[in-house]
Amino acid sequence: MDDIRLNVALLRRKVPNLTTAAKSIGIRPATVSNLCTGKIDLGKAEVRTLVGLATLAKCSVDELILRGEKLNMIETQIKTLDFFAPLVKGGTTGLVARPGMGQVVILAELMHRFKKNDVTTVFLLPTTNHPELEGTTELADIVTTTIEETFTTLTSQNGDVIFISDKSYIVTGEILELQERLVAESVQNITTILVDLSGEVVDEEMPYGPLETLWHLDADLAIRQQFPALHPIYSTSSILEGTDLDQRHFNLRQRAQKLLRRYRELRSVMTVHGVEKIPAGELETYQRGERLEAYFTQPLFVAEDFTGQQGKAVPLALTLQDVESILDGKADQLSVDELRYCGSLV
Repeated sequence: MDDIRLNVALLRRKVPNLTTAAKSIGIRPATVSNLCTGKIDLGKAEVRTLVGLATLAKCSVDELILRGEKLNMIETQIKTLDFFAPLVKGGTTGLVARPGMGQVVILAELMHRFKKNDVTTVFLLPTTNHPELEGTTELADIVTTTIEETFTTLTSQNGDVIFISDKSYIVTGEILELQERLVAESVQNITTILVDLSGEVVDEEMPYGPLETLWHLDADLAIRQQFPALHPIYSTSSILEGTDLDQRHFNLRQRAQKLLRRYRELRSVMTVHGVEKIPAGELETYQRGERLEAYFTQPLFVAEDFTGQQGKAVPLALTLQDVESILDGKADQLSVDELRYCGSLV
């Protein structure tokens, strides 16, 4: 069978208000979101769902399905992002978080890291003033203030570009128009990251429309100062469908999510009743989950002055090796404190 996936870019262009449109024909927005990011295998999708989406996009079902086209990831060397929800080259990523969860720091860190990778970052300033961006937008290679200026900038870049924009431009429809113009100009080197500084996206079913990657930040991790506070279960990426991802990475991610899901359940018991209430047979699961959660914290370069810790860059290959060691019990001798903000185990 051919490798198949939803044509997210086409759906994004053709159906501006997908949430409302999907509901109007009886398709749950969550279903669409899961199809876009790969949580639902397209081969297992209901035919009526695909026909409905094709109808909304005014295209054929064949046009809505991409066959045999491999997705590529942009490695950030931020462990939790690369492992749980890789950034898709040429795709659109949405950050879902409330203020204070660290999304601005993640944006700043990405811009800092991309400067060393010959990737140009373009930051379109929000339509309203956001003091929390002070010191962050300066890290972008280019800052723009209007859609027209952004279009001129993006079309003049030759190499890979990371384009960062606020949700306010999605609400007005300007991002959609910008993307349509870029498609018309055959510009294909743009990877988009969308952020909502107001935090309202947390309460919306499909805040940004179709996405290739979803970075969902977790309030519990943020409260406990476990940064970057990426939710390991809710965050996902269409590159994780299996055909575009190294099989070892795919399998390790599934094992890690299974362990962390159970660890979170056990942690709820521990928080209320104490560790002695965790069944003896599950104590090892709890302890390894605690170690794995601690391992996915990471010192960031842009936070060095605040944390006093030197930033760490961890290649994906090392992350996979470390996660496998933790899952297999080869790191059981290490304490949680030794794993927290450790970078790599090597």
